[in-house]
Amino acid sequence: MPNQQNSPRVVFSVTNCICFDQRVQKIAATLSNLGCEITIVGRHLGDCCESDNVPFRTHRFKMIFKRGFLFYKFINIRLFFFLLFHRFDVLVSNDLDTLLPNFLVSKLKRLPLIYDSHEYFTGVPEIQNRQFVKWVWTTIEKKIFPHLKYVITVSDSIAGEFEKQYGIKPVVIRNCARSSEGIKPFSRSELGVHEDHLLLILQGGGINIDRGGEELIEAVSRLEKVFLIIAGSGDVIDLLKEKTIALNSFDRIRFISKLPWEEMMRYTISADAGITLDKDTNQNYHFSLPNKLFDYISAGIPVIAGNLPEIRKIIDEHDCGLIVPSITPDEIGKAIVKLRDDRELLNKMKLNAVSASVTLNWDLESKILSEFYVKILYL
Repeated sequence: MPNQQNSPRVVFSVTNCICFDQRVQKIAATLSNLGCEITIVGRHLGDCCESDNVPFRTHRFKMIFKRGFLFYKFINIRLFFFLLFHRFDVLVSNDLDTLLPNFLVSKLKRLPLIYDSHEYFTGVPEIQNRQFVKWVWTTIEKKIFPHLKYVITVSDSIAGEFEKQYGIKPVVIRNCARSSEGIKPFSRSELGVHEDHLLLILQGGGINIDRGGEELIEAVSRLEKVFLIIAGSGDVIDLLKEKTIALNSFDRIRFISKLPWEEMMRYTISADAGITLDKDTNQNYHFSLPNKLFDYISAGIPVIAGNLPEIRKIIDEHDCGLIVPSITPDEIGKAIVKLRDDRELLNKMKLNAVSASVTLNWDLESKILSEFYVKILYL
């Protein structure tokens, strides 16, 4: 166990691109402020990995296989040997797809392991119709989770589900956003958007299936004086672009590639409202409390959201958005029109979002995180 005379060496494991994993970078920064030496291990994915844009020591695996069974098999093998033959004091496994090698090394080297579940992994939509794949991940979770001592996750609902399944209640560290104070918005002229248009943004690194993108594009295509920015990446981006072309709406819908957080937030702060429309089609989305919700609140803009319990709880408590009862173009359109035509309501919700950011921010959330880690690092 590390002591206060030596800087604890903490290694984070991910299977995604390190450059855009905001949760890992925020937690790593918090631990760095506690005096830890940080290493983040992930995959080489895209040109962004060529530049030194992560302020921590990193190691990226270059993978022959980019997805599927062989990708997960080989990245887990490589991660196991990397952790085994490098010296660290604390292991942090981010999500179920890195848990097995971290757990094995933690036992072999008698190191503390923190499991950070960013989502309800066995409930993600991508594996619900793939029975063997789901069985593999569920088996790994069932075998390892009961033996974990330190677990954190992103929402009360996920924490409650884990407690119900395994009798272990994780500490909840929400994905609250860093302060966006000092980030300069774009002007409407810079964006090419009319001053009297309602400017919407859908952002995120996981614009995937069942997240309402198709219905949102259809809703916007029917409305006047509405402009939509879709900023980020995901499995359905190409489909959304095709739909935008088919509806002849490229003059009112713009796609922005995935960007570092500060650059993306320039677009978010410029918008009138943010969109999060995950459908209640799987456990992961049902329990979710997405990063983008807190980014919108940090930007001081109201939210148009689907009727999911964790998201609704935030919006109802702070009166900082509108809940769409069902993810259809008609219902989404009604919410958009309400904000477009009632500027008094829009301005009120903007002020409420600013007020919500006073308590829903990373500065406060990271204090909970620091207390959690200090007990592991120094006691």
